[in-house]
Amino acid sequence: MNFSKTGLLAVSLAALVASGCSTSRFSSMDQEQPAPLQAAPSGNVTANQLPPPAAPGTADPSKFPTAPQGTLDPQVASLPPDGTAPAGAPDLTAGSVAGVWKASVSGQSCQVATPQTKFGAGYRAGPLHCPAPIDGIKSWNVAGKQLTLYDENGGTLARLYSSGGEKFDGQTSNGLPISLTR
Repeated sequence: MNFSKTGLLAVSLAALVASGCSTSRFSSMDQEQPAPLQAAPSGNVTANQLPPPAAPGTADPSKFPTAPQGTLDPQVASLPPDGTAPAGAPDLTAGSVAGVWKASVSGQSCQVATPQTKFGAGYRAGPLHCPAPIDGIKSWNVAGKQLTLYDENGGTLARLYSSGGEKFDGQTSNGLPISLTR
């Protein structure tokens, strides 16, 4: 007998398809299906009005952890009351700020990414599991000795200054201490 290559390929392909149809892999699908699960019980739903939001800067200070009177949080350096840079604070560059930082706001920690991706008047920023108000950081920029973190509308959320090495200290716009370290 003389088979052509095309004929041999057709016979091989037919045998392969036929063998695939006779497999027992799908035989379990023909069996009876289990009974559907019962719906989980649920309670009654009620509607209540939420209290009105607090005006910016009027948060109840008793809701935030504080250090005992007369002590300073050792993680956050104090800033001059007029908001100017502390003595000896170095000038900043975008390159010195770019990266991922561990942020601490009133004793709560999270991470903030500060890539050098242009965004608005500065650079994009990304908070990760951060408490208010820095959970709303969308951008950042440097000017002289100051690092400023901004919200989505370009409003200032925090101002920080280098306190040496890989650390920044400052305050949020509502007066909470904030520090960034890496």
